[in-house]
This record gives sequence, C-alpha cells and structure tokens, in this order.
Amino acid sequence: MTRNVTISLAAVGAFALIVAAILFATRPDTPSGAAAGAGGTTDTLVTADAARLNDAPNASATLVEFADFQCPACGRVHPIMNQLVQQYGDRVQFVFRNFPLPMHRNAEAAAIAGEAARAQGKFVPMYDRLFETQADWSESADAATVFRGYAQELGLDLAAYDAAVADPATAAKIEADTAAGQAAGVSGTPTIFVDGEKVELRSVQDITDALDAAVTR
Repeated sequence: MTRNVTISLAAVGAFALIVAAILFATRPDTPSGAAAGAGGTTDTLVTADAARLNDAPNASATLVEFADFQCPACGRVHPIMNQLVQQYGDRVQFVFRNFPLPMHRNAEAAAIAGEAARAQGKFVPMYDRLFETQADWSESADAATVFRGYAQELGLDLAAYDAAVADPATAAKIEADTAAGQAAGVSGTPTIFVDGEKVELRSVQDITDALDAAVTR
C-alpha cells in the first residue's frame, strides 16, 4: 500500500472483489465497435469541458475515469475515488468522463443529469448523489423525474437544468466522451487512465501505484 494514501484494508478487499466479479462481467456487453487501443495522451483524454472532481490547475498528474453512473462496479469505486481525491489533493487533477453502457437503461439519462448539473457548477454534488442512490433509480421507469428531484434538492436553477437536459449539445457531449473512450480502448467501466496510460485494475493499489509514480516524475 502506498505510504501517501491510507485506504482501509476492507476497501482494498472490496475493490478487488468488485473488479473480479463485476467489472469484467460488464465488458462483453459493451459496444462491439470499441477500439482496441491501450490509451492516449492526457491532451486527447481531457477536454476543456470535461467534468472535474477537484480544482487542481497546477497538478503534476491527471487521472481520467471513464464511468457509467448505473454500473455497479463504478458505484462501488465511487467512495474510493472520493478518498483518492482527498488524499492526493492538488497534486492530481481528477477528471470524469461519461461512458454509459447500452445495457443500462438509465445510464444515459443519469449522464445527462450530471452534465446539466455541471453547467451550473454542481457536477460533484450530482455525481455523488447519483452514485449514492444508484440502487434507487437503476430500474426506475421515470429516472429523469428522479434526477430532476435531485437537481431541486441540490439547489439548482430548475429552468436552466431543464433547458440543459433538453439541449442536444448535452447529449452530444456525452457522445463525445464515449467516442474518446472508445478511441482510447475503453471497453468497460470503470476504466482509469493516469497521465494517458491505462491502469490495469486488479486492486486499489494499482491506482495508487500509478498515481505515486506520476506525481514523483
């Protein structure tokens, strides 16, 4: 375990089980046209409008996570990712990009809700809310209404939120995220890159090792 990041052994064990039992189980159902590449440069993976989990303009390393809000593995990685954000502080810029999987009926609607919240500077609160309540809305027949309720609870301007949800540019942003992931070789979620290099996820230490190496280069 890295000296710089303290993560409970229980979290490490849970992460390993998730990766083995859930993460790879999602991969056969990802888009058949996904590219077979192994990564890309940070510049190609991070766009100016990409969602950030923290504000670290002078970070020496960048972590990019491609994730699906309805993906069970992503939901379980979420608290670990939040802990990493806290532990690495301004040394690492944490970036989130959407990769909704076709097999998840409400994943795209959740991604749209996240982007609509991002437009009002409230991406992280919506990101947390979507993952924390994943089990409540995953099979909902009207997830969009659930998400609008979250927007109201978070204090968003609902007229602006509704406009962003309906704006074709919001869906186009999600499509662009997905295309960037496919071009980088993403075929399942979560997929994580550190400074443009894909991290092979077997345990949480794989992430911390990559981050430690990146921040000390």
